[in-house]
Amino acid sequence: MNVQFKKGVLELCVLVLLDKQDRYGYELVQKISDQIEISEGSVYPLLRRLTKEEYFTTYLQESSEGPSRKYYRLTDKGREYLHELINDWEKFTKGVNQLIKEGENFD
Repeated sequence: MNVQFKKGVLELCVLVLLDKQDRYGYELVQKISDQIEISEGSVYPLLRRLTKEEYFTTYLQESSEGPSRKYYRLTDKGREYLHELINDWEKFTKGVNQLIKEGENFD
């Protein structure tokens, strides 16, 4: 899959997953990787940036499988941002899909 496609949609994927439940970084990587091939290193800088922009809060939780894990929780500000991104995504994909259909009609 095109790297630029993935970079553009990764932020939306992270926000959507955190809207449903709090998750730790590696869990986010695994969940996204089930659908889109990504590298672990692409998610953590994004998590740091979105936390700094106050879209997430973080907390540590003990783990039975090793050290404590840092969990990310979507804030109200993050939820508003997510809804904006979803609206933007829907408009964007609708436009792209329309162009694809128009292009296919000329084959």
